[in-house]
Amino acid sequence: MESRRIIGLAAVGTLAGAFSGLFGVGGGTVIVPMLIALYHYGDRLATGTSLAAIIVIALLAAAMQGGIYGNVDVGTGLILAGPAIVGVIGGTAIQQRIPEKSVSLIFAVLLIGVAIEMVVG
Repeated sequence: MESRRIIGLAAVGTLAGAFSGLFGVGGGTVIVPMLIALYHYGDRLATGTSLAAIIVIALLAAAMQGGIYGNVDVGTGLILAGPAIVGVIGGTAIQQRIPEKSVSLIFAVLLIGVAIEMVVG
């Protein structure tokens, strides 16, 4: 892999890590759009690649938020995890069955809706 690409991907990872630490997000809102826009990944490849990176990002962020700052409710996290796993299985199955352009459109609408809610709400 060329060094310019590695540096660019490192910058995307750094931004995703910063957003994860600041807001609890990073993969879907940072890595996926940047892999698609800057590196011409397809939606499915960008999503899968982001999920692989998020494993490490989320573990470290949760450890820091909980261990250092005490900002983790482990019980609630465990309650959320079970249904989230079911959601992952369902969401992945749906994503594999619809056109990639539809995935992009749905994701863009979701991000716009969330942005509007955060500004207005």
